[in-house]
Amino acid sequence: MKKTTKALSFAALAMSLAVTACSNNANESENKADNAASGQGNGVIEVSTVSPSDQYLKFDEGENFTKNAVYDAYEKDIGVKVTNKWVADTSQFKEKVKITIASGDLPDFFPVNATQLKELTEADMIMDLTEVYNKYATDETKKYLTMDGGMQMKTAMFDNKLMAIPNTYNPYNYQFLYVRTDWLKKLNLPEPKTMADMMTIAEAFKTKDPGGTGKPYGLAISKNPFNIETGVTGLRAFLNGYHAYENIWIEDGKGGLVNSDIQPQVKQALAALQDMFKKGLIDPEFAVKDAEKEAELIYSNGIGMVYGASWTPAQLVKGAVKDGKVVQEWGAFPIPTVDSNPALSQIGLGVDEYYVVSKKAKHPEGVIKLLNQWIAVDNHPTEEQKVYEFGKDRKEKGNNYWLINPLRVGKQIDNNGEVLPKAIANKDTSILESKDQKTRYERALKYVNGDTSMWWEYLISGPNGVYSLIPAIQKNKQYLQNKFYGAPTPTMAERQEILLKKRDEVYFKIIMNQVSVDEFDKFVEEWKKLGGDAMTKEVNEWYKTKK
Repeated sequence: MKKTTKALSFAALAMSLAVTACSNNANESENKADNAASGQGNGVIEVSTVSPSDQYLKFDEGENFTKNAVYDAYEKDIGVKVTNKWVADTSQFKEKVKITIASGDLPDFFPVNATQLKELTEADMIMDLTEVYNKYATDETKKYLTMDGGMQMKTAMFDNKLMAIPNTYNPYNYQFLYVRTDWLKKLNLPEPKTMADMMTIAEAFKTKDPGGTGKPYGLAISKNPFNIETGVTGLRAFLNGYHAYENIWIEDGKGGLVNSDIQPQVKQALAALQDMFKKGLIDPEFAVKDAEKEAELIYSNGIGMVYGASWTPAQLVKGAVKDGKVVQEWGAFPIPTVDSNPALSQIGLGVDEYYVVSKKAKHPEGVIKLLNQWIAVDNHPTEEQKVYEFGKDRKEKGNNYWLINPLRVGKQIDNNGEVLPKAIANKDTSILESKDQKTRYERALKYVNGDTSMWWEYLISGPNGVYSLIPAIQKNKQYLQNKFYGAPTPTMAERQEILLKKRDEVYFKIIMNQVSVDEFDKFVEEWKKLGGDAMTKEVNEWYKTKK
């Protein structure tokens, strides 16, 4: 599942990311002041790392991870030579990082998860970056990494020391409900605003079979519906519609935090899913189908409703456009709610990976220089520096050369929802700000001008697309963020996987009507005994220190 969703996200959206390198003009005075440290004018400094070999990266002829146009550009532009201690396929990369940490033979910098960051900090194997970051990070970098108010940077702090650079991304990644609007019109159904509306639509799609398949269902669900990696065909947003949330820490109303998985609202949502299953509104084989397999029912007109991330149209296009013609019409809607209170879309912190620097690294400033270059790339690239995104010919050819860049962070906040729908509706390029916006605008306009292959981008960025829904969600704060942002607690590290496995087992049995919904109450008690109470105690001890 993980590979499927990441593949979709990369394939559909990677080409729109702003990953060109930047000019040094904005920071010219600073660069002149520390030429010696950066290596410019005084020789080149070298930093080592490790790299995942992604299936979507295709090297130009004669290039590889040892010698390529991107590494050459870093050496030429900022005086930092990048080398790899090793390269591994993405499927094996994380395991090899574990082995590298265990061996103690660390590269100068490399990516780790939150647990590894904590372990490396406690083992005194990585560098306190506070001083080197304050000295070498540009004003642009410091502003870029604190757009969220500094929360993501705090996750890399231990005893007020910056122990890593967070691999940031936008935490405001909401889920939406996607519905076949051509079927809504055909059956004279209202747009979904409440869970009651959603159920009515699901039943109508099942009983009236607008796709004419003879075997329709109401809602598409796949085998890992509660996994964060399941960007489409998941159930996290369904839970949110009942004011229930998947594995986040929320306020208990008494000054403490509780885990969302054991709250009574979850039981209500599971009861609704069980009722849908009994009515035949859910594919009875969902528990053994990955997202792509379940999506085949969408492509073939068997299902007309699915929860998904903002990029979901990039998957829906496989069924929506056939032989150059749009044969399915879809609409994106905010998560329906079970009552008069708006549904809150659960979100994370926008960081789950960190770049750490070995305590033995001779030139930690080189890592910060790479960070500065990458961030500037996203804001003011030059034509020459498109090499960082496309390779030596500086042209888009589907090679995803941006994946070679050894240190990448994403923008924590964007204004795509305010800018893109308006720009596309009015064909106004003057208000476009980022490279991402310009790329999306160009794709959406291709659809407007008859290129149906760009249907998906129009549904994402167009006047009534996914992004057009985001400003209202932001303005009304219709989201709930995980309140715990520390490294995994001891019990969490030891018992979390066991608890999640048990949870999924019980949730699935309830949904598939194999046990009574009251089994949820037994699960709550078992969850507490299996480590949940100890984990909750540790989380609240951490929470007290952050108030």
